[in-house]
Amino acid sequence: MKGCGDLYEHAKAYLSHRCARWARALRAESAPASSGRDRFLLSMGDNEEVSDVFRGATVWWHSVPASAGRHRGSDGRDDVDDGGRTYRLVFHRRHRELVVDSYLPHVCREGRAVMVAGRQRKLFTNAGGGWCSMWRHVVFEHPSTFDTLAMDPAKKREIMADLDAFRNGKEYYARIGKAWKRGYLLHGPPGTGKSSMIAAMANYLDYDIYDIELTSVATNKDLRRMFIETRGKSIIVIEDIDCSLDLTGKRSKKKKRPKAPTTEGEHSSARDATASKVTLSGLLNFIDGLWSACGGERVIVLTTNHVERLDPAMVRRGRMDKHIEMSYCCFEAFKVLARNYLAVDAHPVFDDVRVLLREIDITTADVAELLTPKRANDGDGGGGGVDSCLTGLVAALQKKAKAKAKTGGASRSDVVVQAKEEIQD
Repeated sequence: MKGCGDLYEHAKAYLSHRCARWARALRAESAPASSGRDRFLLSMGDNEEVSDVFRGATVWWHSVPASAGRHRGSDGRDDVDDGGRTYRLVFHRRHRELVVDSYLPHVCREGRAVMVAGRQRKLFTNAGGGWCSMWRHVVFEHPSTFDTLAMDPAKKREIMADLDAFRNGKEYYARIGKAWKRGYLLHGPPGTGKSSMIAAMANYLDYDIYDIELTSVATNKDLRRMFIETRGKSIIVIEDIDCSLDLTGKRSKKKKRPKAPTTEGEHSSARDATASKVTLSGLLNFIDGLWSACGGERVIVLTTNHVERLDPAMVRRGRMDKHIEMSYCCFEAFKVLARNYLAVDAHPVFDDVRVLLREIDITTADVAELLTPKRANDGDGGGGGVDSCLTGLVAALQKKAKAKAKTGGASRSDVVVQAKEEIQD
């Protein structure tokens, strides 16, 4: 059983739970933070051997190392992962049928149960190659939930119901002949909570997140391989798709760019050699092609600040099944922010805020900053800090209203840009 595979992970979990404590050398890894205490997960060290007994038959497990399992970490040191490690199982030939038909399935079942019991969500990013895996991960600990998400409650309930239908829809997707995946397009101005929405979705579904940086993907083939290496119960994210490579324009013929001066020819060649060659066609196949049906229970999320720039083929139903507009802050969203930041559900200035938010466009990020207590004793729910934050918000909204009146019919986006400095005062 080789590293980087499900069978290896199941065997590792099983041995860690049943046998590893008797090994002479152990590898220690941090336990999930959710365990609420300081503990370690122990597994067999390199070149170790442990025995196990199943229905009267004794088997022996050997942990075989591989030097190729090392990679350079972000701190410049060599980190070690399970890539290349192998478990070798030894048993008497008379137990062959028992081991193959019963023991190995038992190991997989027990290993899966151990992994589920101690599971921690992970945030993956593409690592740019490697012989074993194209992904590296950290523990996902983002606190955003649908309870804390600043959005109209009816809209949140609609999204949560859609996620529930997807999560429970394995038989439905099989019956209608579609891959068990769903695409969400989050669009809206910067600062309206698109990243927080993704984190809330992951926490609600209890899924891992694979965050893809397209500019680091060399070819369509590498993109396809990355998808194959993702696991079920995951959210695959490409943020700011309108800024990723040259994938978002309409498919029309483009004018050829003038060649660079000969003095810069070497630099241009070097840039061309390292530039990503991922194409719109490759990305569409990644989202909704034949390879997208490998595995199951995956959510694909694209985010953009400018939905009008995206190619229609990318955002059509079937690829991006549900379009979610992350709009400017409404009064219902403000009430969520007031409860989160100031622990208040009502205040005399709420009526003023309600009236102003009907006329003024302001992002939830800007409102959140204005509601953030600036002193240690602010925002305790019972003092002047709450009053100062809320009156400061009203004052900022009134400034924006005056700026809008001065522009005399300017577009909402122009008003936002013109009044941005005043909001931050």
